[in-house]
Amino acid sequence: MYPRIFKPSQKQSYFIFGARGTGKSSWLNLNFKQVNFVNLLEDETFNLLNASPGRLSSFIQDPKKPVIIDELQKIPHLLDEVHRLIESQKLKFILTGSSARKLRRQGVNLLAGRALTYHMHPLTCVELGRDFDLKKQLKFGCLPMAVTSFEPKKFLQSYVRTYIKEEVQLEGLTRNIAAFSRFLEAASFSQAAPLNVTKVAAECSVERKVVEDYFSILRDLLLSFELPIFSKKAKRELIAKSKFYFFDSGVFNAIRKRGPLDSDAEINGFAFETLVVQNIRALNDYCDWDYELFYWHTRKHEEIDLVLYGPRGLIAIEIKSSARIRPDDVKGLKIFGEDYPMAKKLLIYGGNERKTIDGIEMIPAEIFFKEIESFF
Repeated sequence: MYPRIFKPSQKQSYFIFGARGTGKSSWLNLNFKQVNFVNLLEDETFNLLNASPGRLSSFIQDPKKPVIIDELQKIPHLLDEVHRLIESQKLKFILTGSSARKLRRQGVNLLAGRALTYHMHPLTCVELGRDFDLKKQLKFGCLPMAVTSFEPKKFLQSYVRTYIKEEVQLEGLTRNIAAFSRFLEAASFSQAAPLNVTKVAAECSVERKVVEDYFSILRDLLLSFELPIFSKKAKRELIAKSKFYFFDSGVFNAIRKRGPLDSDAEINGFAFETLVVQNIRALNDYCDWDYELFYWHTRKHEEIDLVLYGPRGLIAIEIKSSARIRPDDVKGLKIFGEDYPMAKKLLIYGGNERKTIDGIEMIPAEIFFKEIESFF
């Protein structure tokens, strides 16, 4: 198992949210021995606690040790009993979940600030270390099982099917699985692009309002995320749409179908941008960089792939998979720099020469992933 740099509080109860397969259970098993473990994936445990949450105390053998409840979203109303035990017995809970949908929709008690919230992401280039292989991670992503599997392509195909069956169908999130499957494929054509819900709806032959709900399902299952537009002290007219990503480059590739008219270079470009953004997003959480993540896109189609804004400063990042840099590749960075002179400007690309031109630092991808922490 690769050592994780995920380091939550040792003193307070907390939630760990993360998509299935990101390594939540493995991390808990490695870091907590002989604790009170409540696994809601076990039928008997689920049935007992779902019928009567008050039985939770009977699962706690040693109140001095943390109580771990895995896949909490299976019984959202169990949180009321967790809250009571934190208050009355000062117990420490570690709660994991791969979906926030039921918790939010049922309006359950989220412990009123008595538990911190953390997110677990796919493995990062820092955690993989020397095992990080740019070509492999572009194609198969960074989910632990995809990294270690002898057949990562089959694992990812199974992963997508399992999510549709177990999370979407069995949880009753939608009755029309065929439509949702068409939607997934259509959504993959929006990867790393401003989200056009109307266009996606037309491509998968599903009503717009239904597609909006499907996108909310992806967000709630932590399978996707979106970047808002950076509009602080804007000097130009900007578009209003958010930018869409499946959360892992391997999952994106497993969903994105390829046809004779598809360009491998274009699809690899989306995967490359995804891999860069997912690593920055994870390390921003783990290392407390405290950046807010945005993108920038004007009405005249001047754009920046990723903008980081926080106490450490303002960073504009353009991401290109090609080995050569063209004038158009730096156009957005130059214009952004005119509007925000204080911004640090980076271009991450597929070449092998590191250089700085007109205040723009151009960094080969191999160097970026090896030295990623130094840039932020």
